[in-house]
Amino acid sequence: MNNKSEIIMNNNLIVLNIISWLFGIVFFAIGVVNSFWGNDPFFGIFIILLSLVYFLPVNDILKKMTGFSIPGMGIVKILLGIFILWASLGVGELFDKIDLMMMDLRR
Repeated sequence: MNNKSEIIMNNNLIVLNIISWLFGIVFFAIGVVNSFWGNDPFFGIFIILLSLVYFLPVNDILKKMTGFSIPGMGIVKILLGIFILWASLGVGELFDKIDLMMMDLRR
């Protein structure tokens, strides 16, 4: 019975890691679009840096470097994802920048 619960926990961790990587790829792409097509490349670089939270084991690296870790890293990732979506869709006008990118790539 103990092995089944360990397998289920491992499967849950794998699924959460895959979801985290997918969000990281999406947010990284949003950062690239904002960096190269738009009027504020630093905003895009900022989004790219924020997307690294979804790729790297940030909590472990932070604990090794500083000695403390962020409790509830999953909640931090969710709140950060909401912020990135709000900033890029609402303030950053992502769809207009995607249209600019598509026009540039068609030439």
